[in-house]
Amino acid sequence: MERVVIAPNGPELSALVQGYWRLAEWNMSAQERLTFIKQHLDMGVTTVDHADIYGDYRCETLFGEALKLEPSLRDKMEIVSKCDIHLVSKTAPERKINHYDTSESHITQSVNNSLSRLGVESLDVLLIHRPDCLMDADEVAETFEKLHLAGKVKHFGVSNFTPSQFSLLQSRLDKPLVTNQVEINPINFDVAHDGTLDLMQQLRVRPMAWSCLAGGEIFHSDSEQAVRLRETLSEIAQELDATLEQVIYAFVHRLPSKPLPIVGSGKIERVKSALEAMSLALSREQWYRIWVASKGFGVP
Repeated sequence: MERVVIAPNGPELSALVQGYWRLAEWNMSAQERLTFIKQHLDMGVTTVDHADIYGDYRCETLFGEALKLEPSLRDKMEIVSKCDIHLVSKTAPERKINHYDTSESHITQSVNNSLSRLGVESLDVLLIHRPDCLMDADEVAETFEKLHLAGKVKHFGVSNFTPSQFSLLQSRLDKPLVTNQVEINPINFDVAHDGTLDLMQQLRVRPMAWSCLAGGEIFHSDSEQAVRLRETLSEIAQELDATLEQVIYAFVHRLPSKPLPIVGSGKIERVKSALEAMSLALSREQWYRIWVASKGFGVP
């Protein structure tokens, strides 16, 4: 597995990331979770993606339980987590709506909670999960600095930020934001057109790509767009002797900002398949055939 430095003075991560968004749905015992972690680490997929809210605040705990069975594995992985979303939850019945919070108190408490749940001393990367209309960039920057000086977070980034939101926060920081984790898949790749990935390429910062398979919509939806995509992806899969999933990962990886795809499956066979897709090379025409199938019209 290729390893990459994702930003100037940023961390070195695996070029494919294992996501744990749905860990609570995998119905694995702690030992089974540990086995899965060891399997993808052995493949070289060493970077893991979490968020405080995943699984209604349970996924980090489930991961931590597995890691506790073999604590030495911590030194073989890079842990990414996120914060700023307040969920209406059984743990917080007083909340009336889901909302965002980038205050110093919430970010700090969220990091402390993540460290406790995961059973680790520091996060390799902390991301602001969603843009907050009430974000005070100076306050966030000061909070990042305090967390870094306390040894709790090594690097910082964002998720789902527009170019202007990214630039605003970066303008207050001495250290570079190391990534912007955004949705990229053949159904939704607006970030390739709205300047998000242009800015990443300009700054030599590699984005992370979530929902590469569009939550299964490409495979199961009866929409005209999904039907067109399945037909085109199948044709290209035959040309490359690959699967539809592998062509999709290759579509994401082909972007010149070189996104790090996040695999969300708990099946090690699908992680291996995604890993094999990293060596596929789509031609420009093949990539644009997928673009046309998604849009429903040709390029201008």
